[in-house]
Amino acid sequence: MMTPPSPRTLDTSSDKARTLSHVANQDLLHEGYFKQSELRSDFATAVSAGCDLFDTTVHISPSDLVKRHCTQRYGIVTESIYAPTRSRIEIRYDAPVHLLVLYEDGVRREGETSIDELPPSTLRNFANKLTFVPAGHFYREWHDTSTAIRMTYLYLSPTKLHKSIDADTAYAPRAFFEDPILWATATKLKHVIESNQCESMLYFDALASVLAHELSRSGRELARTSPTSRGGLASWQRRAVIGYIEEHLDERVSLITLARLARLSQHHFCRAFKQSFGTPPQGYLLQRRIERAKVLLSDRANSITDVALTLGYAFNSSFTLAFRKITGQTPSEFRRNVT
Repeated sequence: MMTPPSPRTLDTSSDKARTLSHVANQDLLHEGYFKQSELRSDFATAVSAGCDLFDTTVHISPSDLVKRHCTQRYGIVTESIYAPTRSRIEIRYDAPVHLLVLYEDGVRREGETSIDELPPSTLRNFANKLTFVPAGHFYREWHDTSTAIRMTYLYLSPTKLHKSIDADTAYAPRAFFEDPILWATATKLKHVIESNQCESMLYFDALASVLAHELSRSGRELARTSPTSRGGLASWQRRAVIGYIEEHLDERVSLITLARLARLSQHHFCRAFKQSFGTPPQGYLLQRRIERAKVLLSDRANSITDVALTLGYAFNSSFTLAFRKITGQTPSEFRRNVT
């Protein structure tokens, strides 16, 4: 069971607010996380109880219709949201912190999602979609739900992300996009934050670094696969191919298998894949293996030999050559330089 947030609210201006916060947190302690029994409706006002680094989380109204749970670790905050069927809620957010939204489940009868600079979206089925709101952008959406909605919010400090990537990187707002790789990394980061295990700080920082790079990469790929970009893979083909690659990073992945998943000839598949991702399939597979290797190497409990074997390399020398080709460093040098 996840550790519940401590009984503290951001607004302590009134005795009533303090009392409601205490009651809400006691309910959470007794009833457990997202059990069938009802949490106090005013728990939403105390959602930031464990999130000392952030003054503002997403505002949801009416607060009595949703269940929320917030956890903070190493400067990143994750929040789980549940809204039941046949509810009507409004969500607003405007803060100096990036927001990544993972919609695990959700269908709405009506609704609208808008972010600064983007046209509003009225997409009804947004399960397995992502939305990214850069710091300083106003985000608003409302749902008249036809099924229960489950979402995860990841609040990401720009300072922390810029430690892992070029500080000049500009993140663009995106609503309801698909990226299986980004989804997998964000989910893994969420689990690390919410677990009670003592993962190393290096492992956590490596995950945050990978997430920063994937947010940047996802934005570039979105531009390449826009409607004005012809000849690339369709969204269902990208999902099928990338999902298979992510599940088989430790195996030899053949072009024949990937082309069959996309229902294309090998020649057409290779050309469409490069158009979509800017690199051939085997180059992409190598990049993903090395990104996984970085995460594993950052946990010093994993030996370099173990990492090589985990990723399908029979010999350390082969792994070292591949790692140096992508990063310019040997695995040992990378491990020494990780801070």
